[in-house]
Amino acid sequence: MKAMNKIINIIQLVSAVLLIGAILIQQRGSGLGGVFGGDNSIYRTKRGAEKIIFIATIILAFLFIAASLTAIFLNK
Repeated sequence: MKAMNKIINIIQLVSAVLLIGAILIQQRGSGLGGVFGGDNSIYRTKRGAEKIIFIATIILAFLFIAASLTAIFLNK
């Protein structure tokens, strides 16, 4: 049981670090121009690396939540 807790903690730590990195890599659609009234609201679809990073962010968030819930239930 202790080994399982260590594995879950490592998965949780690695997924948290990767999730932070994936969020920071993503480009923002609007910069400071929106604060000062700039109209930069053009609809566009995600393509290429941007789409891969977006999907990876969702998967990492799911993995982090699943590891967190598993850690909670294992400690009961």
